[in-house]
Amino acid sequence: MAVGRTGMIAALDVGTTKVCCFVARAEADGLRVVGTGCQLSRGVRAGAIVDMEAAEAAIRGAVDAAERMADETVREVFVNVSGGRPASNAVAVEVPINGHEVSRRDVIRVVEQGRMRADPGDRAVIHAIPVGYTIDGDRGIRDPRGMYGERLGVTTHVVTAAAGATRNLRVCVERCHLDIAGLVVSPYASALATLVEDEKELGATFLDMGGGTTSIAVFHDGHFIYTDSVPVGGCHITSDIAQGLSTPLAHAERMKTLFGSAIASPSDERELIDVPLVGESAAEDANHIPRSLLNGIVRPRVEEILELVRGRLEAVGLDRRVGRRLVLAGGASQLQGMRELAARVLDKQVRTGRPAAMAGLATAAAGPAFAVCAGLLRYAAEPRDEAAGTAPWMAAKEPGGRFARVGKWLLSNF
Repeated sequence: MAVGRTGMIAALDVGTTKVCCFVARAEADGLRVVGTGCQLSRGVRAGAIVDMEAAEAAIRGAVDAAERMADETVREVFVNVSGGRPASNAVAVEVPINGHEVSRRDVIRVVEQGRMRADPGDRAVIHAIPVGYTIDGDRGIRDPRGMYGERLGVTTHVVTAAAGATRNLRVCVERCHLDIAGLVVSPYASALATLVEDEKELGATFLDMGGGTTSIAVFHDGHFIYTDSVPVGGCHITSDIAQGLSTPLAHAERMKTLFGSAIASPSDERELIDVPLVGESAAEDANHIPRSLLNGIVRPRVEEILELVRGRLEAVGLDRRVGRRLVLAGGASQLQGMRELAARVLDKQVRTGRPAAMAGLATAAAGPAFAVCAGLLRYAAEPRDEAAGTAPWMAAKEPGGRFARVGKWLLSNF
């Protein structure tokens, strides 16, 4: 368990709409959340830092609130990466073992070869995860130790993000006098907290629907095999409502939350909504519109998000090859009718995911909007099958054509 000197783990979710910090203590029966903090996000757009001082102030506020509740000082944090256009690449390597028994040293060597073979170019490597071993071409091997053969191979799922966005995030967190214990792409963290083991084994697509981005994670055979993101999220729905109805953003967000729906209902024409106008202070100056007009603005944007997701999955051949299970999380996933519309557009069985129960976590902080923070804690607490740090039994601590290479590997393996 990757705990600090005091037995504490801290998770920091830097999002477009909010910044959250969870502090947990490692106990004999698992983690117990002892502090939470949440601040309105500023200086972040589409998951990337655009105003260093504003983002720093938001991070300080969230961490300070969590420290006060936990009565502890946070020195290092696990941080999510949602900006920088995270992307996947598959790298396959083989090394000779000359017929002897595969040892732990051989496995470490081939995994490190896979990590070094990845050429991120001007991008930063966030994860390098072994997703399958081979011995003399035989696939489907999870732990090759103790087996015999001539050549040991591994396929590594390499996740990269734009180096500039990643460095800005690091610098912003470090300016808050915090060390970064690890970086985790947002959909991976959120999925760790939300998916059940059977979904990971049988295959599932996971959507983390945030304010500025909608991120994708695909799991199959127990492994995280693909990630991508589209730069559209809940904030774009709010902005559409504000522009379409000439109402302030705060009122647009309120209307989206209380009355917005991605699916029309027969009562929408009869139900009226008060819409305060921009610049008008008197309540009598508000417009009165049918709910159908509001939902006529909401649905096209939601459909756009889901169509973009479908296009990304089709581009790598994953729209139907990893099962028909779809799990939604993130604040925007709570929009009424989102589950039904996602099932229609993506042709999958859909559920709205919530983080698995965690001791000490208040009900208000246990919803889909807080899945990333909960997942960061789980990432820190459980050994990860990754290069440079890696499998529980190992102690070793957007290139051109990437869609074609990922798709080819997935098609040949699944």
